[in-house]
Amino acid sequence: MKHAVIIDCDPGTDDTIALVMALASEALDVKAVTTVAGNQTADKTALNGLKIVSYLKKEIPVAKGADKPIMRPLVTAEHVHGETGLGPVTLPEPSIEGLDTPAWDLFYQLSAAKNEKIHLITLGPLSNVAIALMKYPQLRDYITHITMMGGSMGYGNDTPAAEYNIYADPEAARMVFEAGIPITMVGLDCTHQAWLTREEIDTIEAPKGSGAWLAKAMMNHIHAFATNYGFPGAVMHDPSAVAAVIDPTLIETKDYYVAVETKGKHTTGKTVVDVMGVTKKPANVAVAVGIDRERFVQLVQGLMKA
Repeated sequence: MKHAVIIDCDPGTDDTIALVMALASEALDVKAVTTVAGNQTADKTALNGLKIVSYLKKEIPVAKGADKPIMRPLVTAEHVHGETGLGPVTLPEPSIEGLDTPAWDLFYQLSAAKNEKIHLITLGPLSNVAIALMKYPQLRDYITHITMMGGSMGYGNDTPAAEYNIYADPEAARMVFEAGIPITMVGLDCTHQAWLTREEIDTIEAPKGSGAWLAKAMMNHIHAFATNYGFPGAVMHDPSAVAAVIDPTLIETKDYYVAVETKGKHTTGKTVVDVMGVTKKPANVAVAVGIDRERFVQLVQGLMKA
């Protein structure tokens, strides 16, 4: 049976690859794509979400979400994802229209309102999820799991302490981590082990107009960026989170109590992982600490043929 999911994202070069994977997978039933300000502004990520879903010829709802973090100004990642958010790629204008319903209302409509459970895959800042939980507290009983790309046990990539998706809206992240919903945090400890080499990217057959073509173009962009930072290949942040839902055996997790720092001068946005159990608080997060890179690459390459 397919896994019913909503993908909340901020497309985004690696979000694009993750969406191609998710929408090609026989394991996932993608009920909707929702977008949030993050890698680019809310208008740009919403348009990108529509363009990607339209390009892939999928008939699923796309809903726009928050245009800024819940308590602070927006900080984008344009230096990584480019002016449009899609790196070097220009996609046709979408043939579908976005819903008038905002993302947080769609979460409710697709779960609690229908008395159905849903799994959220979050690939961007957690603003939409936090707003949904504030407006609909009962959603805690209908979101069975949140698999997020975000966080880290130690270092950051947007600041020395914080990973971007958490740093962009730390107050939202804190609310989500404290909501009591099961969370798998696919953070930098895991995603920095999930890369594709130049040779592994080149083996992907990508005829123009295919999902593989779109994903491969993004991989090429990420490869150039990541190797400049010393990585051996294109680091697949968001695809790792999608892969972890398609095949949970790909990742190794450890259960820890995790809090989100919202006030530190140098540490705002840090996911504080209680590895030694010093707080005596019960674990609230399954933290991904490793990934089977060989099998991950095989999964990615296989989905490019779907």
